[in-house]
Amino acid sequence: MTTQALTSGIDHVGLAVRDLKLTRDFFVECLQWKQVGEKPDYPAAFVSDGHVMLTLWQVTNQANLVEFDRKTNVGLHHLALRASSEEALNEIFARVSQWPGIKVEFAPENLGAGPKRHTMIYEPGGIRLEFDFDPRLTAAS
Repeated sequence: MTTQALTSGIDHVGLAVRDLKLTRDFFVECLQWKQVGEKPDYPAAFVSDGHVMLTLWQVTNQANLVEFDRKTNVGLHHLALRASSEEALNEIFARVSQWPGIKVEFAPENLGAGPKRHTMIYEPGGIRLEFDFDPRLTAAS
């Protein structure tokens, strides 16, 4: 019997979004990700930062949308994306806080006593995103 995990990381994360164009443009134009594919008849777009890929699916029934509530819904609470440096975290916040349709939950701050820092926003389609930087991970590399 093996003692190692049978998986080796995340291949991709699939997100159902309100407005495919708005969310895709946020990742591609604001965060400088690459669109690596699309399926217009689905409709879906695939975006990547070179480390993780997101599949973005357009919700087709807008009438039944329900905001996520971690106390009453099963599903994605938020997606956390790692910044490569504290400067990158600050640059991300500067960009996203000026992007149309963004709701900022809080600006970069220490997570607990630190040294890890993070910020939380809602992208234009309403999905909660966290961006974080932990200098202990950089020092260990």
